[in-house]
Amino acid sequence: MVTVAVDAMGGDKGPDAVVQGAALLSREDVDIHVRLVGDAAVVHEALSKVRYDPRRVSVVSADGFVAPTDDPRCVRDRPQCSVMRAAELVKTGEVDAMVSCGNTGGLILAASTHLRRIPGVRRAALAAVYPTEQKHGPKGDPFALILDVGATTQTDAEALVGFAAMGSAYSAIVSEVRAPRVALLSNGSEPHKGTPAIIEAHQRLLGGPLNFVGNVEGLEIPRGTVDVIVTEGFMGNVVLKMLEGVGEVMRDVAKKASSRRIEWRLGLSMLGGGLRELKRLTDWKVYGGAPVLGLEGVVIKAHGRSEARAIRNAVKVAAKTVRGGLVERIQDSVSALGLEEDASDRAS
Repeated sequence: MVTVAVDAMGGDKGPDAVVQGAALLSREDVDIHVRLVGDAAVVHEALSKVRYDPRRVSVVSADGFVAPTDDPRCVRDRPQCSVMRAAELVKTGEVDAMVSCGNTGGLILAASTHLRRIPGVRRAALAAVYPTEQKHGPKGDPFALILDVGATTQTDAEALVGFAAMGSAYSAIVSEVRAPRVALLSNGSEPHKGTPAIIEAHQRLLGGPLNFVGNVEGLEIPRGTVDVIVTEGFMGNVVLKMLEGVGEVMRDVAKKASSRRIEWRLGLSMLGGGLRELKRLTDWKVYGGAPVLGLEGVVIKAHGRSEARAIRNAVKVAAKTVRGGLVERIQDSVSALGLEEDASDRAS
């Protein structure tokens, strides 16, 4: 049984949504135990309102939490808060993975405080899945992976190569792609296009052990021509938010159009199947969460607005990642690329 610690306090919806997600999962036929980390009295009260399997849900007490609007650096002054306690449980081996839908910066700092980076990894990265036109892997997953989307701002070629290794390992586990196609996001497909870091990373990835297919431009992102797109965190975050915004705008436009004229309503009804598919593809609740890659532990960041279904899916993603041996796969991939370990640059 895989044990996953879940920060019960930090999300936009509060502990009720997290507890409901854990309870929902506990009633399924899965070998996952959820340890809800937070104010014990509050969590137990929320549990009293739902039906759950007590063999698969337990509570770990924590003192305080990091709110979505808090400065992420506040975790340093709150060593017993829920996200720090969850990360500590991963460090000590009491749990196999952690999930949080709370403050992204707080989660990354908490995880980095308690978990060292994998030897050879220069920078940890926050990855995310996004909907694509093409399917991926034997299951036909309608999404691909992009990283980094927020853990870094400026990166060098060494970090980008590390991102490629980590993204490939994660895609192979979650989407079950045998040899994930990896590409660098740039302003042209030619090897000489992009920033100096992108150009150097392109040269280092050519002919290497990964299935590196070169550079891709922004227009290839929704098409899904590759399984993993590598970029630095500032650009990745902009791209991710744009994709989320486009999906929400299209749903809003369709909703408003259907309420204005009978002709539009009839037309939309004829497109009902396509619109439902669009809603499914752009629904982040389906994808569970975004992994923080490069640390010696499995860390999943769920969406801040996560409700029960999204929490359940995030925990299932965490368990699948543990079973797939993510940390070991990243270590093997990094070693194969010849990335050097800088011991002084690793978190203690």
